[in-house]
Amino acid sequence: MNTKRLLIVCMACLSTSAWAIEPGPSSPYQQGTEQWLQLQIRGVVASPILQTASATERDLAMQRWLNSFNYPIPEFYDQDETGKMTIGN
Repeated sequence: MNTKRLLIVCMACLSTSAWAIEPGPSSPYQQGTEQWLQLQIRGVVASPILQTASATERDLAMQRWLNSFNYPIPEFYDQDETGKMTIGN
């Protein structure tokens, strides 16, 4: 990372002009999350390589999203019910 870009990233991290939540007491984890969100909003660390998807990829992604509505959301989750992990065949 060159010096100019590093300076821009540091300045963006210090700027608090458009926080997603009001600034105040928060954990270091919350502060880190907010800093990353601000970098994403401003596009400071965006890839210089344009990300594209073909029409087929977009259609498949849309179909996966639509299929996600086929599963009912339970009113309550059973705390004792956990996924099972199998090792091997």
